[in-house]
Amino acid sequence: MTKAIEQQLIENISVILKKSLSADATLANLREQKKAGFKAIFTADAGFESTENTFQPYVEEIANDLVQWQSSKDQGLLIALVKKIEQLFTVLANFEQSYNQ
Repeated sequence: MTKAIEQQLIENISVILKKSLSADATLANLREQKKAGFKAIFTADAGFESTENTFQPYVEEIANDLVQWQSSKDQGLLIALVKKIEQLFTVLANFEQSYNQ
């Protein structure tokens, strides 16, 4: 069961990574046009340690969380990781819908 969970997490992070690369490129274009002046993707209460205005640091954070969970198998870490993944999927999907029409 743990291997199946681990594989699904890796697949999800891979998808998020691909989507975040595209989203960050779009954000760079929006910044050039002075249309993306926000300071962070997520608010402080979202559960992320990162407070950046691009997606890559958040992807790196969940990848690090995965490595930490793989070594500990702590259920609390797994729950937090899944919540972060869900949030990233939601925000990336909303972002794609808004700017890639």
